[in-house]
Amino acid sequence: MTDSIRILMCAPDYYDVDYVINPWMEGNVHKSSRDRAVKQWDMLHHVLQDLAQVELITPQQGVPDMVFTANAGMILGDQVVLSRFYHPERQGEEPYFQQWFADNGFTVHELPRDLPFEGAGDALLDRQGRWLWAGYGFRSELDSHSYLAKWLDIEVLSLRLIDNRFYHLDTCFCPLSGGYLLYYPSAFDAYSNHLIESRVPAAKRIAIAENDAVNFACNAVNVGQNIVVNKVSDRLREQLAQTGFQVIETPLTEFLKAGGAAKCLTLRINEPVLENVHANEPVASRVVHLQGHLLDAGVMNETLDLVVDNGGSFKVLNFNLGTERNSPSQAEVRVSAPSTRVMDEIISRLIQIGAITADDTAQNATIAISDLDGVAPDDFYVSNIYPTEVKIEGKWIRVQKQRMDGAIVISNDGAECRILRDLKKGDRIVIGSEGIRTVRKADSREKRSSEEFSFMGAGVSSERRVELVVEKIAWELRQIRDRGGKVVVTAGPVVIHTGGAKHLSQLISEGYVQGLLGGNAIAVHDLEQALMGTSLGVDMQKGIPVRGGHRHHLNVINKVRRYGSIAKAVESGLVSKGIMYECVKHNVPFALAGSIRDDGPLPDTQMDLIKAQAEYAQLLEGTDMILMLSTMLHSIGVGNMTPAGVKMVCVDINPAVVTKLSDRGSVESVGVVTDVGLFLSLLNKQLEKLTGRYQLITK
Repeated sequence: MTDSIRILMCAPDYYDVDYVINPWMEGNVHKSSRDRAVKQWDMLHHVLQDLAQVELITPQQGVPDMVFTANAGMILGDQVVLSRFYHPERQGEEPYFQQWFADNGFTVHELPRDLPFEGAGDALLDRQGRWLWAGYGFRSELDSHSYLAKWLDIEVLSLRLIDNRFYHLDTCFCPLSGGYLLYYPSAFDAYSNHLIESRVPAAKRIAIAENDAVNFACNAVNVGQNIVVNKVSDRLREQLAQTGFQVIETPLTEFLKAGGAAKCLTLRINEPVLENVHANEPVASRVVHLQGHLLDAGVMNETLDLVVDNGGSFKVLNFNLGTERNSPSQAEVRVSAPSTRVMDEIISRLIQIGAITADDTAQNATIAISDLDGVAPDDFYVSNIYPTEVKIEGKWIRVQKQRMDGAIVISNDGAECRILRDLKKGDRIVIGSEGIRTVRKADSREKRSSEEFSFMGAGVSSERRVELVVEKIAWELRQIRDRGGKVVVTAGPVVIHTGGAKHLSQLISEGYVQGLLGGNAIAVHDLEQALMGTSLGVDMQKGIPVRGGHRHHLNVINKVRRYGSIAKAVESGLVSKGIMYECVKHNVPFALAGSIRDDGPLPDTQMDLIKAQAEYAQLLEGTDMILMLSTMLHSIGVGNMTPAGVKMVCVDINPAVVTKLSDRGSVESVGVVTDVGLFLSLLNKQLEKLTGRYQLITK
């Protein structure tokens, strides 16, 4: 026995599975054998007595999980942080453990009542004493880690658990003597695995397989070179032996029914303190503000879910609910993260949904200098579609040329978004998330999903609902045209195949369209129909393939190439109808972006991707509305170039396409799941009705 190591245990006099608070307990309520549990605990007790000094706390009736003493608290030297149990079923244990610690000379630190922390089940010392690994995600809150660092004066490394089978850190993570680590990587998120790998050399990391993990191989008691455990595979036993450890198996199956094994049944109570080890600031913290219809529009839930899903924690400091139906609500939320890196990621996402840091607390934006053309500094802030402001020298300035997936460049002229390829060496670029805010309109009370319609879907009113949304779009188009605004269409060849060419041509001729974006295909198939009455060789009137029709599209391309451009082909009289004809005749600019699959291509098709993107961006400047007609890839590109505030109508027969194009977080976007030819037909009919009403009113 090694007298220097002391372990606290509690006899299983009242142990049973009385409730369900973890996945292991499901199906095991009152199915544990008291006799076998006592026998297994006695065997563990006997093994540990040969390795360390075991002390006992008196078991208490009504708290069956008190046998799992690891959860009593976290001890370092003569300091102990008492557990605050997450589940009410275990909170009755707290006063018994608190009394035992006080009676045995420990200084007891108590966390706030509403801040869960479950002791050495979620806090494990590196066995060389260099730092404290602390888990969070299921039973312990991230914010408790700051208290651990302060009270125990030790560096805390926060690890996020993501598999509810491994709800405590000690179920999947076991620091071993000599700096070794036994752990199950799949129980942790990517950031936590990166942190583990940065602190523990590969030669000392022993990653276990799932079959060992579910037998709680990591829930082990390490004393010197001995590892006391429920069960390990032969492979893991050999691996541990190669690193100098001896495995001692002692069955603990009755306790696995409650989600615990060897480590859960023990608490080391004389952890040494290293004089040269001191606390750090383990948890980054920021306060953000939200305003709008936070409940009705789902913003509050979205915010809190986003924080947790990305590895953070939160505390709602203030929440003022609007008193009237149309009154906005306000919330103040403290966000915590295990590092500044994770915090920047969370805050960047929160900025996109309108969260801001209060003016009086926001720091200036952090600037770094680009050291290479076309390359941003590490951790540069990635822009989104929403109007953005950055704080420079104490003043908020609006970012110009707002777009998605760019960098923010600061110059003497202000701030602007630029895509990576346009960055120059020496540019001053915003990094991190400090001093950045988006300017958002108050969110609608209703979900955007209510604006997504399905034609001939399950509901009997589906057809009427499409007509209703077309009415709204037609009204907007009419208003934009009459005030001299700008509408851009991005369209795919499906517009031609579904008979929509004549309807889109009509929109262009009547002044509703001020720009056309697409690929080589939309123009080729439009010209094929205009010249030969076919699309992909199919007669558009009869719906059947024509003899030799497979050559039509290449013949059309060849004819237009002979003239040198679409405009010259129109001017020559070769082309006398169709979408491209109307564009040329009404001076509507168009940009055609080529791809690797294009035949020919047409002479107007820009095969240089960078130049094509620039042409798209130029045409999109000042746009009020974009009609996205059955062309997913071009529409995604357009969406990335377009700031918030531009109304978007995404039309496709495939619901997945509509969802992808509509789901940009913008309340100005609407998705319509229907045949694009039918949509264009309905739109023109509605515009004709509006024109008739307008003329009647003016007369």
